[in-house]
Amino acid sequence: MGTRLAVVSRTDVGRVRKTNEDAVLVADMEGGVQCVDGDVLRFPVGKRGTLLALSDGMGGHRAGDVASALTLSSLHRALADRPSLDNVGAKVIRAVEHANLEVLSAGQDADRRKMGATLTAVFVVGTAAHIAEIGDSRGYLLRSGEIHQLTHDQSFAQVLLDAGATDVEDSPMRSVLVQAIGQKPDIKVALGMLLLRHRDCLLLCSDGLWGKLSAEEMRDVVLSSPTLDAACDRMVAMANERGGNDNITVLLAGVSGDVPMAHPDEGIANTFQVLTTFDAPVK
Repeated sequence: MGTRLAVVSRTDVGRVRKTNEDAVLVADMEGGVQCVDGDVLRFPVGKRGTLLALSDGMGGHRAGDVASALTLSSLHRALADRPSLDNVGAKVIRAVEHANLEVLSAGQDADRRKMGATLTAVFVVGTAAHIAEIGDSRGYLLRSGEIHQLTHDQSFAQVLLDAGATDVEDSPMRSVLVQAIGQKPDIKVALGMLLLRHRDCLLLCSDGLWGKLSAEEMRDVVLSSPTLDAACDRMVAMANERGGNDNITVLLAGVSGDVPMAHPDEGIANTFQVLTTFDAPVK
């Protein structure tokens, strides 16, 4: 039977922005691209893998919606053009680097100058998931009633926190990214590898959601909701109720099929490995 996924997403413009610069993509490399803003999709992971990805166009820059859409379409093409699954991690990194160069090139046009985007992508192959990140959109894992953040923000705020700061809310640069798609030729892709377990739930979201809801609140909504689509609706509504000052996007993917059960004594560290990290330069 193999690994099976149930996937649903919601993307919302919020209450302040006039355009939605977030983009989301689900693509099975054998079955084709499947858009999921509304319907729950249930399907087996094909032999060539399945891509779950979210991108947030850089706010305040020109053509942010173009940057996010191009990031995802380029990533999908790059993965689809390389069907070999030897060294999946390296394949994902090359695909992200390809997307970065394509967005950088498109950003040379006068009306798209300096456009950029975040990227959080999960490439599921068999019973493993490779999680790639550029920027500060996040990826979480819900397992056995607990939530774990799998990504590490590439933002100035996170640099301050890593340096020992206890309060970064008042910093005028707290939302500034230290790395983004389409800003320079060379990027460092942060990559992790997760061994999936039966009843895992992967959660991807833009900062329009995680900036309004804590990880624990997101966990509670998922666990208390009757369905994944109801959980998405509730989280988007909560973010809007708390101001909705940014675009809001969330994707949930439930794991089932021929996948091992989580052992009660098996911690997240036993199934998640950081393969590459992005270390922001300290100035």
